[in-house]
Amino acid sequence: MAMLLCDVAQADPLRPYRVEGANLQRTANAVVGLIGYAVVPDVTTSSLSINNASSGNPGLWSTQLGGGATISDSTPLYLEGLAAYMRYDPTFLATNGVDERKLPLRWNTGDVSGGIGWDFPITQYIKIRPILNIALGKVVSDLSAGEWLINHKTDRDISFVDGGTLNAYGLGGSLMLVYEDFKPEREQEIELRYSNIALESFGGSDDAVKGHADAQSLGVWARYRAPTGMTALDRPVRYVLEFAHTQYLGQLRGALGFDYLTSLGVGMELDSSKYDIIVTRTRLVARYVFGNNVSGVSLGLAMSF
Repeated sequence: MAMLLCDVAQADPLRPYRVEGANLQRTANAVVGLIGYAVVPDVTTSSLSINNASSGNPGLWSTQLGGGATISDSTPLYLEGLAAYMRYDPTFLATNGVDERKLPLRWNTGDVSGGIGWDFPITQYIKIRPILNIALGKVVSDLSAGEWLINHKTDRDISFVDGGTLNAYGLGGSLMLVYEDFKPEREQEIELRYSNIALESFGGSDDAVKGHADAQSLGVWARYRAPTGMTALDRPVRYVLEFAHTQYLGQLRGALGFDYLTSLGVGMELDSSKYDIIVTRTRLVARYVFGNNVSGVSLGLAMSF
């Protein structure tokens, strides 16, 4: 993805190269916003690789490790935790008024987040779940422009994107509407979730930037499981069908070139609950993920305890 704006100044070869139209505050907000794609558990970004059509290489790659669960029916305390990594490879343009250069950039983002909530039953199968969320993330930029950077004068915009770092924390919440209906012949779950987490940069970030972003998303997730007729580990082997759709809102909308992601998944599940081990079920699900202007694949491994 290239960021293009016009430079109206007179051409001067002595002028430093600058990122076309780059505004440090806007850039910082975009970097902080990148963390917002991975601060809540989300099937659509749990394990995803999206290729850049022009290069054929992954322009967006993300993976998540985490999950959530309610302690018990008698103690409906809900806890969730997440560790995530995302790499995004945009392309900027730099100019000194005479010459233009493409600057291939890599943003590496790592973050951890957690949530604590409470389940309030509405009916036998439906409950509402408010959640308090916290997040902590770090972005490191890596500009792969080689010797060209060393041999030319650059301004602080480029200095930031070449090796700059940004730390951010987030506070906010989520609201979930959950439907669960488990029977021996089939199991079905549906979750509707709205999340809003305010992210702010803090100490340790590059001196030139301070960023803010509101990570907002609205998503629906559904899973259907039923026996295949086969058995393993003295329990039925189940097939799994999944659907997920996430709409990114506010500053996340269109920040990476798409407004939404939809995931279609199919997989298998082994039940090990007969044996005295901590893992009761293991699922392997292949997913096709698509949105406006993007498509990709993912492979997810999940365990129930």
